[in-house]
Amino acid sequence: MQPSANNQLEMLRTMQTIRRFEERASDDFHAGDIYGVVHCYIGEEAVAVGVCSALKRDDRIISTHRGHGHCIAKGADLNRMMAELYGRETGYCKGKGGSMHIADFKIGMLGANGIVAGGIPIVTGAGLAAQLDGKGGVAVSFFGDGASNAGGFHESINIAAKWKLPMLYVCENNLHSANTPASKTLALEDVAARAAGYGIPGVVVDGNDVLAVHDAAATAIARARAGEGPTLIECKTYRWRGHTERPNAYEHRQPDEIEAWKEKDPIARLVDNLVNQQGQLSDEEWKQMDDDILRAIQDAVDFAKASPFPTPESALEDVFAS
Repeated sequence: MQPSANNQLEMLRTMQTIRRFEERASDDFHAGDIYGVVHCYIGEEAVAVGVCSALKRDDRIISTHRGHGHCIAKGADLNRMMAELYGRETGYCKGKGGSMHIADFKIGMLGANGIVAGGIPIVTGAGLAAQLDGKGGVAVSFFGDGASNAGGFHESINIAAKWKLPMLYVCENNLHSANTPASKTLALEDVAARAAGYGIPGVVVDGNDVLAVHDAAATAIARARAGEGPTLIECKTYRWRGHTERPNAYEHRQPDEIEAWKEKDPIARLVDNLVNQQGQLSDEEWKQMDDDILRAIQDAVDFAKASPFPTPESALEDVFAS
């Protein structure tokens, strides 16, 4: 069932919030205000929003090193996210985790993860927990095409399939594993084809069409809640930026490839649908929405800059190993 017009507008707002957040994160990283490393989600917004818009607040997800979009789509606080990027103690991890380790258990965001495929077994455990507590919850693993070659991917799906865990495995196939084209690392054209080896559904969807992603996710979620086990969803998408925001991060890609995918902009596609096809959004309303989002992003930056850095003594806090 297609989401209501109001729900589609909210999906658009969330996608544009991700886009503007990432643009600002990139700008501030290059200005030297953000430390560490930043992996931008620009171009892939429809995947996170399409899936998370079909979830409940108590459902759990886990992300990757490219995790800002999933955090925002699940409802994370922009102020605390930006403060974490800025390394301030008001951030989600008190300024100690940075871009790749944002988590908020209260909204079911179990965290981003800097290890490729590292989050897949973790959130499979959350799927087992959801099955055991019997409240109908589901768990979602977001990962890239490169992670689908890792042992943790296969081991997790195997046990989830055998135990019929309420799981969604969502592969964001952006055609490149860091700096290596997926065509050089995948034995099959479609990651979703691997689902057959575990006896579960494998679905390929246009990852730049948020409504198509939402529909595929809603079907898989209903199946999971009914006790029928996991689904592997492969979203064909593309990241506009390099693997990281470091200089020369995507020189291996041809400019015409990048431009061709920009023509498939998931945000522009939904705007066109709402403005020109459904008549649910005017150009003025779209501009006002974007202006509101930009103000919220600036407020988050101001909050981050006004927050203190963690003290040296706090390095000894929140340490759970010796």
